[in-house]
Amino acid sequence: MFGRARDVSLFRHVNRELINNIITQQVGFYKYMVEATTDNLYGETPERYFADPVLINCLITRGDQEWIDAAIGSDFGPDEERTVGFAFLRDDLTEAKLKPAVGDIIMYYEGYYEIDAIVTNELFVGKDPDYAYSEGLDQFGYDVSIICQTHYVPADKLGITKERS
Repeated sequence: MFGRARDVSLFRHVNRELINNIITQQVGFYKYMVEATTDNLYGETPERYFADPVLINCLITRGDQEWIDAAIGSDFGPDEERTVGFAFLRDDLTEAKLKPAVGDIIMYYEGYYEIDAIVTNELFVGKDPDYAYSEGLDQFGYDVSIICQTHYVPADKLGITKERS
């Protein structure tokens, strides 16, 4: 049978080698700090707070840039829109003590992308040992990655600024 611990170990090793040593696309991951953010009288959050960024490797799927005309968008010229997918190895996120959530920010290529959706259904041999309903199936499979679907957010709307050291 395929998908036991030995196969998973090989698959894990190859994935980590590819992502961390060959592809090496790094992003800054800003975790949204819900407990530090307060609502106003209307339930709005005028200021959002984020933890310091964590550098982490991933695979990036870039969407095309689109520009919204000033008549539709803002009064200050065209606005840029772009969707980007970031695929992280679950093991790397676990090591970094990160659990992606909607509202977190990913910095890539001097742009900020807010997480809209999280996809967690990439399984090695189609099985997740944490959800084995039959006896013995907990020895097969592996939950490989987490994919974050994001959209572009201008830095001034987030309040994240680059500081000189």
